[in-house]
Parts: sequence; C-alpha cells; structure tokens
Amino acid sequence: MRPVSGRLPVFPWDRLEPYKAVAAAHPGGIVDLSVGTPVDPVPDLVRKALAENSDSPGYPFAWGTAELREAIAGWFARRLGVAVEPSATLPLIGSKELVGWLPTLLGLEPGDQVAYPELAYPTYEIGALMAHAEPVSYRDPVTDLDPARVKLLWLNTPSNPTGRTLDAAELRRIVDWARGHGIVVVSDECYLELGWEADPVSVLHPDVCGGSHEGLLAVNSLSKRSNFAGYRGSYLAGDADLVKELLGVRKHTGMMVPYPVQAAMIAALGDQAHVDEQRERYARRRAALREALAGAGFRIEHSEASLYLWATRGEPCWDTVGSLAERGVLVAPGEFYGPAGAEFVRVAFTATDERVAEAVRRLA
Repeated sequence: MRPVSGRLPVFPWDRLEPYKAVAAAHPGGIVDLSVGTPVDPVPDLVRKALAENSDSPGYPFAWGTAELREAIAGWFARRLGVAVEPSATLPLIGSKELVGWLPTLLGLEPGDQVAYPELAYPTYEIGALMAHAEPVSYRDPVTDLDPARVKLLWLNTPSNPTGRTLDAAELRRIVDWARGHGIVVVSDECYLELGWEADPVSVLHPDVCGGSHEGLLAVNSLSKRSNFAGYRGSYLAGDADLVKELLGVRKHTGMMVPYPVQAAMIAALGDQAHVDEQRERYARRRAALREALAGAGFRIEHSEASLYLWATRGEPCWDTVGSLAERGVLVAPGEFYGPAGAEFVRVAFTATDERVAEAVRRLA
C-alpha cells in the first residue's frame, strides 16, 4: 500500500521555512505577509453566539440547522442578488475541506480531469490527486481544455493569489460552454465581499446563469469577512441535485459543523456592520502596502479584490522572497501558485496595523 502522502507534492509552505527564519532574525522581528490568516478580533456577536450555544452535547446534523440554511440563503439574496432555496445550501468545515475533498465526494475516477486556473490555490490540484483524478490547469477553460475529459471545473473569483475578478459576461461565457459539455462548475468565491477596484459577481447570479443553478455550485467563507478562520465555518449553495448528492456522502462520513459554530455562523451572516469595519481595516493596510511596494520598484498586477497584492520586479520570485526576508518581511513566492507566478510574490495585508506600518518603513 502506497501512503497517500506519497502521491502529493511537498507542502509548499515547508519550503518557505528557511526564509521565515531569516526574517525572524531581523532586529525588529518578522513582518509576516506570507499567509492570509486573519489577525483582528473575532466580532463580539460571533463570540457571544458561540458561548451561548456551547452546551451542545448531541451530534450536529451534516445539513445544518434550518436557521443556518435560511441564514445562508438570506445572505445570498441580500448581498449577492442570488435567489437560492435553503434546501440547496450546505455548511462546510471550512472551505479548504471542500476544495480538497470535492472530486472524491463527486465520485471522480482515474482518467477524469479536474481543471483549475493556471495561477491558483494549490489545494485544487491536491483535491484531484486525492481522488486519483488528473489535475489540469488552464488560462482560458473554453479554449484550453478537452471537454470530453474534464468533469469538474474550478473557478476562483476573486482570485487567490492574483486578486483578479471575472465579470458577469466572462462567467456567462464559461458557464454556457461547461453546460454544453455536462461539466460541473464550482466557483470558489471566498473573497467575494472584498472587492476594491471591482464589484465581484457570483456564478449563481442571474446575469451569469440565467436564473438556473443547474450544474453550478458557489463556495463562500466567513474566514476573511468575519475573522472566522479559527472556527472553520463556510458554506456552499447551488444546484439542488448536486447539494443533495454531497449531503448524502457527507452524512456517511461525519462531515458536520459543530452546533456552536453553526450558531456563530448565523450571527456572522446576519450582521453587516462588522464586515464593513473589517473592510476599512483591510483598505487602510492595502493602500499603505501598495504605495510602499510601488516606491520600492514593484509593479502590481490585478489585485482589484481579495486580501493580496500580486507584485513583481521582474526577477525570480525566490530572489524577491530572499531579499525581503533580509529586511524582516516574509512574502509568498508566486511559484507556489503555478509556473506562471515564477516572477511574482503574493503580499498579504492581513497583518496588524503596527506590523504593516513596520513593513512600510522597511520597504522605504
């Protein structure tokens, strides 16, 4: 028996450890802009909901409480202009869990292809490998892929790492093509509420899908908008038949969100004030880092949404990582996200105000 880890690539962040050590040795300490993990407080209403529901001795349901599914559907309607039935929603144990397991949950087999953008979150590839399917990247899915082999097509808008967004017309073109070939389309929209120079749109919006969610799923997350990453609570919605299929497998395998976390999700989904407050924090940090990077000779591409700046100064990404590490600033090499990122770095603006100000000072 071959260990599962034997068919997976080296965990990319392990390769960053030597540079992290260099940055940590800086007299002023490390400024870690390599990972998009929230650092600001969890909103009070979220913590209160978790605490008030902490006495939950029974098993939760994989499909979530009726109140949670209604809250998810309400959020899609209120924030995205998408009408979805509560029964066509599903809570997740964090969105990464779904990305890593979806090809397996949908029953993909050897020879089937899972397609994802050429610059992408590495877990899309991992999910394909876990299912013994074939991972394949694309620049334009309509022209680059073999529709006879692709069974699952990942979209990521806004993109991690580039922050690029796809508008309604581009999404509609891809959805029409995929539907014509019976390909399931799953849109990872975890940064949808973090548009800066663009207004991101969901794949489930009627301007994209014509009001039908057939063959479509949209995945979203509370991690970034609500500082919810430590709680592991996310959700999906879309094609009712696909949701039913996923639920059937998830019930068997115990993929269920704890009741206290479900209650916290309801609180987070029902409040916009804390999201607006967090957006203001990120906007300040983004503006400061963007100006500092430009002043240090970097060119920023895309980055119109998400929590990252996609930056280059025309050299191998590891040279940039090493140079910045010597200044005590740690960033992610673009190579982590595909060969097309070989001359870029991803700069997260999820550090505290104090650490971002320190990074700005060092870049100057």
